[in-house]
Amino acid sequence: MLRIRSYAISDEAAVVALWQACGLVRPWNDPHKDIARKLTVQPELFLVGTVLEEGAEQLVATAMVGYDGHRGWVNYLAVTPGRQRLSMGRHLMAEAEALLLARGCPKINLQIRTTNAGVIAFYKKLGYAQDEAVSLGKRLIPDL
Repeated sequence: MLRIRSYAISDEAAVVALWQACGLVRPWNDPHKDIARKLTVQPELFLVGTVLEEGAEQLVATAMVGYDGHRGWVNYLAVTPGRQRLSMGRHLMAEAEALLLARGCPKINLQIRTTNAGVIAFYKKLGYAQDEAVSLGKRLIPDL
């Protein structure tokens, strides 16, 4: 059974390993710096999912959630590859949606690489649809 809680400092190595296993880490984004940055803004919305195995808590899922007063955002949604398709991602997104709704958030946005068809299909099953918008970005602080 998945237990969802806020991130703890002791989770860092497991979180980065999960993101690497899921192919979420890119050379231009240092995952340790992304974690440190998130901990300065709404750290309670940095969610991890754990399961008990042999009496020990194992980190198996993450979602970095935020609300800027206009839109909610979800980044780094990840589930351990061997545990995907067991509804853990769906449960994590339901928790993210509930937390954002409780803050008065009217809409959630997220970004998915266009080549990631499986993840696009996952979100469509959850009721998400492609917006008629273009996502633009500009790096202000290089991680390299």
